[in-house]
Amino acid sequence: MLVPSELKTVIQRFYHLQSERLETYRLFEEGHEAYLRTAPHYDFEHYKQLVHEITQAFSGISKEVLEIKERLHQDFDRPDLSEHIEKLQSKEKQKLELTARLQLAKQQAQDHPEDEDCRDKIHEIKHHIIKNNEALSEIMQDFKYDSEECD
Repeated sequence: MLVPSELKTVIQRFYHLQSERLETYRLFEEGHEAYLRTAPHYDFEHYKQLVHEITQAFSGISKEVLEIKERLHQDFDRPDLSEHIEKLQSKEKQKLELTARLQLAKQQAQDHPEDEDCRDKIHEIKHHIIKNNEALSEIMQDFKYDSEECD
């Protein structure tokens, strides 16, 4: 039988990975802002390298989060917590897709400042990101609430 302190350690690791994920998004945003500043002769090679590094970081985080999800379900018999992580992973995948779409839209808007549609597109994607972040927050709240029973 696994001891409660082990469960606590796994949960703390999950929180750490989530904050790593947020930090990775921050770096992705900053990198994209820097890339946009290289217009009109975009430094695509540099940006491509950033995207590669960010992708690897997200992939590593996701892999470990999925291992935690399995452990919570199998080793600790906490399918409730495992389910929160499953929902979270799905929303995180959406967030990454939306972030990529937003970055493309920002570049298009910068390249075509006269195009209203570009600005509308940015606004629409930002709205979806806000909704997605609200859903992520809610899932994290549920996870926190349900995992505090472990204390």
